[in-house]
Amino acid sequence: MKNTLVYLASKSPRRAELLAQIGIGFELVDVDVPEVRESAESAEDFVRRLALDKARAGWQASTQQYPVLGADTIVVLNGEILGKPTSAADAEAMLARLSGQKNTVITAIAMVNADKEAIRLSSSQVFFRKITEIECKNYVASGESLDKAGAYAVQGQAAVFIERLEGSYSGVMGLPLFETADLLQEFTIQTI
Repeated sequence: MKNTLVYLASKSPRRAELLAQIGIGFELVDVDVPEVRESAESAEDFVRRLALDKARAGWQASTQQYPVLGADTIVVLNGEILGKPTSAADAEAMLARLSGQKNTVITAIAMVNADKEAIRLSSSQVFFRKITEIECKNYVASGESLDKAGAYAVQGQAAVFIERLEGSYSGVMGLPLFETADLLQEFTIQTI
C-alpha cells in the first residue's frame, strides 16, 4: 500500500478493504455522526448529508494533514429506507420484505479538506430471488446481517439471494470505486 494520502472516516472494514484495493494509503479517523433522517429529506439527500457530515467530523477530529473521505450507504425498498436491523427478528423481517423484490442501494461519498468539499453518489438496483423462511433464519443466525443496511451483505453469504445487480458492486458493498477514484482525482490523488 502507498503512503497515507487520506483519512477514512468510517468504521466499516469493507470500506477499508476497498480503499486498500485501489492502492490508496489511508489512516482511520473515528467519528460518531447521528444517522437521523430529517423530515421531508429524500433518500439521496439523506445519504449525501450523512457522508458529508462524516467527512466534516473526520476533518475536525484529524490533524488536518490529509483530506478526509466519508461515506454512507442506505437500502431503499419501495421508497422506505431500511437501516441496520436492531435485532435478529428485525433482520428476518427485513429479509422477508426483500424476498422476490428489487431494492435500491445508494452510497454517497464525500471528501473534505481545508479548501473544499465534494460529494459523489452511486445508485444500484439489487434484485432478490424468493428467500425461504429457513434461509432467512439461517442467514440471520450467521450473524452477518446484523450490522448491515437492509440486513444483508452482497459480498457475503447473501450473495446466493441476489439474482442480479445493476450498477456498482463496490457501491453496494459501501464504497463505489469508480466514484471514489473520480473524487480522489478531484483532490489530486491518483489511484493508478
